[in-house]
Amino acid sequence: MIDPSIKAAIKQICAEKGLSEESVLETINSALAAAYRKDFGDKMQNIQAEFELDKGTIKIFDVKEVVTDLSPEELAAMEEMRLKREAIKEALEKGEITPEELKKQRDEEEIKSAEAKEEKAEGEEAEEERHFNPKTEIQISDAKKIDEKYEIGDFVKTELAIPGEFGRMAAQTAKQVIIQRLREAERNIIYQSFKDKEGEILNGMVQKIEGRNIIIDLDNATAIMPPFEQIRRENYRIGDRIKILLVSVSLTTRGPELIVSRASTDFVKKLFTLEIPEISNNTIEIKEIAREAGSRTKLAVFTADENIDPIGSCIGQRGARIQTIIQELGGEKIDIIEYSEDPKKFITNSLLPAKITSVELNESDKTAEVSVPQDQLSLTIGRAGQNVRLASKITGWTIKIKEAAAEAQPETETTEKTEEQPAVEAEKPKAKKKSKKKETSDEAESTKTEPVAEKKSAKKKKSEKVEAEKKEEEPMKEAEQAAETSEEKIAE
Repeated sequence: MIDPSIKAAIKQICAEKGLSEESVLETINSALAAAYRKDFGDKMQNIQAEFELDKGTIKIFDVKEVVTDLSPEELAAMEEMRLKREAIKEALEKGEITPEELKKQRDEEEIKSAEAKEEKAEGEEAEEERHFNPKTEIQISDAKKIDEKYEIGDFVKTELAIPGEFGRMAAQTAKQVIIQRLREAERNIIYQSFKDKEGEILNGMVQKIEGRNIIIDLDNATAIMPPFEQIRRENYRIGDRIKILLVSVSLTTRGPELIVSRASTDFVKKLFTLEIPEISNNTIEIKEIAREAGSRTKLAVFTADENIDPIGSCIGQRGARIQTIIQELGGEKIDIIEYSEDPKKFITNSLLPAKITSVELNESDKTAEVSVPQDQLSLTIGRAGQNVRLASKITGWTIKIKEAAAEAQPETETTEKTEEQPAVEAEKPKAKKKSKKKETSDEAESTKTEPVAEKKSAKKKKSEKVEAEKKEEEPMKEAEQAAETSEEKIAE
């Protein structure tokens, strides 16, 4: 007998974990029957256990179904089969035959038996072969010996004695089964609750970092964000609260496995659905999306309402709506373009802000040849080819960029007079230009020669002044010399 208080414990646990009492009792009965069969049962007994929750008692039964009696030939065949099995078992124990040889013999016997049945069934319907299992079945004659009321199809339940030591084993078994059932139930509850949320955005907290995997805490469960689902160059720290997209939920032996993502295109799509009311109520539809996580995203939007600007609605007043999404994506650039059923227009829109000259389509291999001006080539291709690469993804066309040819001068048919007059008029500006050039060159030469002439005249004036001074000094020198000679004569 098991402690009656287990009833209250089972009821409380079932209420807390959302389990049904019937499922728990069914599992306990299966575990008790297996424990009894292992330690106290017989291999020819069909053991079933009945645990009465109200009383806390256990009953063990050998249950067999009543079937028709076997014929003498069937009994003889059964006895022969029994003796044969015992002989094989004894040969295996003695090592007279290996398991491989036994398997080979059984395969050959099955082939011969199948061939014999086919030969017997030719030209007449084959009789259904009867298989009697003494573990789960009992003949009607043997059942009548137990009780005359038994009929074919009834079940004979023979209660078996329960050894004293089985009570302690039963209590341990019941405890283990309940714990196991609780774990399985919790796993199933978590699995079902999150399975319904696949493809939705959840709020979580970074719990720990295992290698390159990020473990996210979702209150009553944990999710894994593998490296390929993370935004490139985004750093995660323990305790950070982030938004993630629930990608998949699977049930494993260790419990439900939740995979979340921030690099998925659906993550951006769901963010727009949360932030833009027109998208959430299906007024504006996101037709296509292409993304290189952490760098740039292109989004094609469409609306059937002519009074609504799909691009302006997504951007918001002064960019308020789009800035919220960009901040959540860590500064990732977002290009919003208008969707069009016309491939040429759609391809042109996808390459914005570059200006496109022409688009030539090849429907057979889904290729588009786009011509752009020379000054727009780098803008069209983008850094490391990103702009054209995302445009190809979002449109579904292979886009080839080429430089547009220079435009030819338009030819006009006019009379000879009208042809000559523009030529004369064209010559006048040229003559004016030449005269202007001559004047400017003369002015430049005059400005160059003026300083040279000034320098020469200054030098000339200086030399004349020096010569005049020399001429003035010569009479004075001569007078001085004459005075000196007169003085010498007087002295003599």
